[in-house]
Parts: sequence; C-alpha cells; structure tokens
Amino acid sequence: MKNDTPEDLLAQATAHGQHAPDTLVPITVAHGDGIGPEIMAATLKVLMAAGARIAPETIEIGEKLYHAGHSSGIAPESWDSLRRTKVFLKAPITTPSGGGYKSLNVTIRKTLGLYANVRPCVSYAPFVATQHPKLDLVIVRENEEDLYGGIEHRQTDEVFQCLKLISRPGCEKIVRYAFEYARANGRKKVTCMSKDNIMKLTDGLFHQVFDEIRVEYPEIAADHMIIDIGAARLATRPELFDVIVTPNLYGDIISDIAAEMTGSVGLAGSANIGEQVAMFEAIHGSAPDIAGKGIANPSGLLLGAVMMLVHIGQPAVAAQIHNAWLCTLEDGVFTADLQGAGRAQAGVPMPFGSMDFADAIIERLGRLPERFQPVQYQQAPAMAQAPRPLYVRAPAARKALVGVDVFVHQSALNADALAAQIGASNTAALRLQMITNRGVKVWPGGFPETFCTDHWRCRFTAGTDSGEIAQRDIVALLGALTDAGVDVIKTENLCTFDGVKGFALGQGQ
Repeated sequence: MKNDTPEDLLAQATAHGQHAPDTLVPITVAHGDGIGPEIMAATLKVLMAAGARIAPETIEIGEKLYHAGHSSGIAPESWDSLRRTKVFLKAPITTPSGGGYKSLNVTIRKTLGLYANVRPCVSYAPFVATQHPKLDLVIVRENEEDLYGGIEHRQTDEVFQCLKLISRPGCEKIVRYAFEYARANGRKKVTCMSKDNIMKLTDGLFHQVFDEIRVEYPEIAADHMIIDIGAARLATRPELFDVIVTPNLYGDIISDIAAEMTGSVGLAGSANIGEQVAMFEAIHGSAPDIAGKGIANPSGLLLGAVMMLVHIGQPAVAAQIHNAWLCTLEDGVFTADLQGAGRAQAGVPMPFGSMDFADAIIERLGRLPERFQPVQYQQAPAMAQAPRPLYVRAPAARKALVGVDVFVHQSALNADALAAQIGASNTAALRLQMITNRGVKVWPGGFPETFCTDHWRCRFTAGTDSGEIAQRDIVALLGALTDAGVDVIKTENLCTFDGVKGFALGQGQ
C-alpha cells in the first residue's frame, strides 16, 4: 500500500471538505527511522479521516542527519519549525552506536524544556494477553535532569563518573504537574518514588518537595515508596497505583516495565510536556529489523497522537479515534506483534499490516466499544493555565564555605600511606579530616577488607575558629598538593546553607 506523505494526507482531508486550511493547527511531524515512516503514515491517515484539524509540516531528524554531520541528529532549521508550531509528533529514530552520538530525544526534551514525560499504561484484557488485566495507571517522569544530564567523565584508570543533578525548580514542576494531572483526569492518588534512604540530598530533595506540595491537594491521596520496593509492588500489585511521579531514570525504567505488563510496549504512547512546547511519541524504538515490511504496529504512535489532540484542544476527535481503536481490539483486529491474541477471534484474517490496521480503525470511527469503557476526554491540564505557579524561587540562603573534597588519582599507595602524603599539605585554614574510596571511609580507622580503587576522596575541613574558609584557602591547598606531587583530578566545595550542611557524610563516617 502506498505510504502517503503528510502533504498528501492533508490534501485528501481538504478535498473531502473536512476543514478549511485556515482552521488547522500547525504541528511539526518527523517520520523518523526504521519503522517510523510506516507507523507515521498510518497514524496521519487515521487523524485526517477522523477530522483532526491539523496542518503537518515535516522535518527530517535522526540517523540520516547524524551521518550528514549533524552531531545532534537535527538540522538547525528544524528547530525553527518546532519553536514556531510548539507541537511535535515524532516517530522513533535511530541513534548510531558509538562515535559519541548524543540521544536526540534527550536533546529535544532538555532544549525545549519538556519537563514532564507522561505515560499512561493500560491493560486491554482479554483481547491482549496480560497477567495484570486491571492495570490502569499513569507514570509522570521528570524529564530534564537527574543522571540524564549526560555529564560524564573518566577520572582515573579505573573510575568513571556520571553526575546526578536534581534541582528544586525541577522537582516542583514535575510534582505539581503530577497532582494537576491527577486532578484534571479524575485520578485519586499520587505516589512518589525515590531512593532517598541512600541519596539523601538529591532524592531527598525530590521527596521533600513532594511532601510540601501534596498538602495543596487535600482531595488527592498521596504516599511515598522507596523505588526498589515500589517497582516490586508495581510488578506484582499494580492496582495499588494510580499516578506515579518519580525522577528521570527511575521513571524511564518503570514506565517500560508497566507498559510491558499491559501486554506490549508497542501499545503505549507518551507525551513530553513543557511550558511552551510539547512532543508526542510512541515509547518503543525504531525496530530496524522489521522496517519496510509494512507490519509494524502503529498503536503507540497513534495513542501518542491522541494525547496530542487533547493537548491542542481537540478532545472530541481524540476520543473518537481512541474509541475506534478500542473497537478494533474488540473485533480481533491485530498487527503481527499481537497476532497470537488475535487468532482467538475465529474467522479474522491475520495478521493485519500497518496501513490495513489504520483502515480498520477508520472503518470504526463513530463506534463505541462494547466491552471496554468508552473513552471521554476533557481539555488537557495545561500547566501554563494552572492555578498555582510551576515553581517559586525562595530567597537565597546564606551560603558558607566550610571545606573542600579533593579527589585524587593514586594507585600505588594504601589509605594510610596516602593520608601521610596528603596530610603533609595541611594548611592553617584546611586540615585533612577523612579519606573515602567509592564513598566508604577508609581513613582514619579503615578496614583492611575494604576494596579500594585508584580514586580517592580526601576531605579537608576548616581549621579556623569561625569554621569558615575563603576560596583563596582552597587555592593555597591545591598549590601545596601540586608541589607535593599529588594528582588532583577534581574538587567539590563543602558549603552550608543557612547553617544546614550541603554535603553528605562518608559511608561509615
């Protein structure tokens, strides 16, 4: 079957008298790599047939752009389209392996401030096989920071570092969005998941902000779980959850787990919401192994497009498409990835190709499902219209410099010998207090059983009566260490904020 371009589909819609061009909402569309062009063509065909009032303009992103020398996977002029339309419907792309290529998905999310990733996960039993037939939850994942900042360094022969960055504005934005989403969509509970029993400052801030904001939504139940037990209960008792809000990495992992628990990752769409721009996509990858065969399931991208229609103020069209899609499942219409479930429907030819599946949805437009609950959509909870600000910057705290962690590359010495060498560089302002290796205190009073790498954190604290130091004191210390032949690889200032420590103790300290 012919893969129509967005321009072909727009012309078809206009020719059928569905909408005049001046009533259409401009959106940016990227057909992507692998199966992307096939599922995008199927998705756009359904949108146009349903009367979606959109005017797609196409940009090219992904593998071809990487190989053409655009290290980010997108050409400069494509950013102009995204910033103009402020709505992006994106098919999966392929990031070339090796060569230092950065993820375009992460680049787009961070560059355009798409702080909230929203992934509804719903089971479609008995038509799609699942061990969790009542699963129906939404994962709201922070989308801009955490370890996904991609700030990594090799520091020694043996040790590599990735920085985990958590900000108060980032926490406030995503937590408030989760509660606003729950309120707007009739959800009853929001669960926060973090690992603040270990990462007391970063994940601790996320949990703290959750506790601060939850009191503003008294009609919505709220609780917190450590991510490991939370993920375990999600896998075994998903009915405990309604909306889950969590930092970036945890959200990425558990949203794929939850989507797979519904029966197929291929059925899940997602929204990436910012204050000005929003992006909608499937959560699966570009599946190059089946590209060009016309058998890919467009459902994930189509349901992402349904979220887009709600976002741009066309909830009735979104509901019509979603209900027609549910009817196709009830009638046993499946693509190849779900054909095992579809064969249970006697007399239904299997499998359906991508465009045949789109045609089957189009044939059912205007119908309501009989066994699934029919879908209704209200206007999207646009955070720009929220009754409270996304975040409020507090007055700056009094910041006091009280010490410095000096990280050292040293493979030949043990902790006691290193302490003797490092301690000889003590100054009047700064004195060696502790040495850790991979976070564990190894001096003073270390254990011989502790395995050490060649990467050492040497903590110097103020030797002054006031307990505070100046930047020049750190410079003097570094000069003394350099003169002693110590290989300093980085430093981290130790500060208090309104008297509260802004740094963690060493494990065992």
